[in-house]
Amino acid sequence: MMAWLVALLVALAGAFFVLHAQPELAASLMNVETGAIVLALGLIIYVAIILTTSRTQFSTTLRYLAIWGGLMLLAVTGYSYRGEMAMVAHRVAGDLLPPGAGITIETGVPGERAVRIRRRHDGHFMAMATVNGTVMPLMVDTGASTVVLKPADAQKAGIDVKSLSFSVAVNTANGTAYAAPVRLRSLAVGPIELRDVDALVAKPGTLNESLLGMSFLRRLRSFDFSGEFLTLRG
Repeated sequence: MMAWLVALLVALAGAFFVLHAQPELAASLMNVETGAIVLALGLIIYVAIILTTSRTQFSTTLRYLAIWGGLMLLAVTGYSYRGEMAMVAHRVAGDLLPPGAGITIETGVPGERAVRIRRRHDGHFMAMATVNGTVMPLMVDTGASTVVLKPADAQKAGIDVKSLSFSVAVNTANGTAYAAPVRLRSLAVGPIELRDVDALVAKPGTLNESLLGMSFLRRLRSFDFSGEFLTLRG
């Protein structure tokens, strides 16, 4: 058994130096067909070790062989369908995570970042955003021309609310309200982060929830609503 282990270590060391010297060969091993061949060779070596070192019955060896073969087939199948499996995983995660928790998704577009948000039970989309480094919930509102923070959230984001002048009139569902203009250093939802975002701080007592408005949304590549989910792409 010791001789087999020494031979295996020597073979692994040799393979490492060969792959290190020829990176194109290492890249080719990521191919599904080549990977299957490597797995088959590994299985053959494993069977050879079992047959030459083990005193177990041949039926037991065959059972071990079937188990390892099934595991390797499962690994190759999973790699072949990795794209479809990722979509299923994102869907399941979207259903299990609480509303507002963003799920980063792959779009296939170089340089593009995307996040998916599940709708809240009341029909609204709530995004867990990071404003000036502080995490807070913002309700997505395409009817709002800008990001609007309630005073408590503005203070969490490091804004001195007492020094603001609430001179900007804004239309709300409860009528005309007043807010103060500010500039946010950063605003991020999941992997999407924007700098220098125009925003308003609502006058105390006029806003129940902070809003993620168009001053953020229109700077994205796109955003779309589909069933229970909102997808932001930046």
